[in-house]
Amino acid sequence: MIELLVVIAIVGILVALILPAVQQAREAARRTQCRNNLKQVSLGVLEFENTVGAFPPARLQPRPTDTDPAVQCGGQEPTWLVRVMPFLDGETQWTDWDLHRPFAEHDEEQRNGNLPVFLCPTRRSMSNALGSRVFSTSGGTTTIYLPCGCPVTVSTGGTEEEVSGAVGDYAGNHGDLSPGAWGSPTDLWFGGNGTGVIISSRARCESGNPIDWVDLIRSKDITDGASNTALVGELHVPQGRLGQFPENPPMYDGDYFGAASRLGGPTMPLARGMSDTTVSALSFGSWHDGICNFAFCDGSVRSISTSVSTRVLGYYCNRKDNEYVQ
Repeated sequence: MIELLVVIAIVGILVALILPAVQQAREAARRTQCRNNLKQVSLGVLEFENTVGAFPPARLQPRPTDTDPAVQCGGQEPTWLVRVMPFLDGETQWTDWDLHRPFAEHDEEQRNGNLPVFLCPTRRSMSNALGSRVFSTSGGTTTIYLPCGCPVTVSTGGTEEEVSGAVGDYAGNHGDLSPGAWGSPTDLWFGGNGTGVIISSRARCESGNPIDWVDLIRSKDITDGASNTALVGELHVPQGRLGQFPENPPMYDGDYFGAASRLGGPTMPLARGMSDTTVSALSFGSWHDGICNFAFCDGSVRSISTSVSTRVLGYYCNRKDNEYVQ
């Protein structure tokens, strides 16, 4: 009996020693898969730009001071993630999407469709990649303030409806906060104002309905160079908030800025891990220890330290600030 207990104790010690190594190996594999996913997404976006002649708009969003009816429409249509589906082997999911129809008006099956390439395996699998958001089918709007102090307008009042939709782990680089976010028509939220690459754009309108987008960002507009400018990165979602608004709402929901867009730079640091609740819901961040993965406009993928200065992060996120990271 004593010998048996000794053997059991030794086995237990060995398991305790081996388990962390096994967990580290699994996380290394998941981290590699996450980088591969970002690589595929970035190549899909670059192929979109090569085919269409411009990077996809993050979403359609008019400017509040525009009086020209040719650009004063839209604001609830699907995000850029839907537009790049055909370039990511997602033709089947893409076929039934209407890019000029509000996200919430699409069928549930369409809204809930997902691609494995949109998910980081460290954070989730396809089985827990759904979220929801409450929409107002009538009534007005209200403004909520995120941790950065940034105002976000959301639907309220009237008849409310909870709309489900697929969620993901990657967001387009919308830029930094230099255009402002305090209620001016030049705020980064509005069409054409973002300093990133995948930015909000005004719609081209016909009879009050969007038919195209007008604020085109092309490769030539990335004056800081493709290798110095982020294209897509991991979006921050605190632990326990997967699929929750405002941190992780349906990723095709173009009615909300943070559905598939993130910001970086001064006052918008990288989240320092899954437990970080001090940064904005519009920040980049990952569940990998000490790093956040980004794909750049040259197609490369890099792991950026979560302790990177906000100044350097801003250089990565702004496509035209004439600042370069050596």
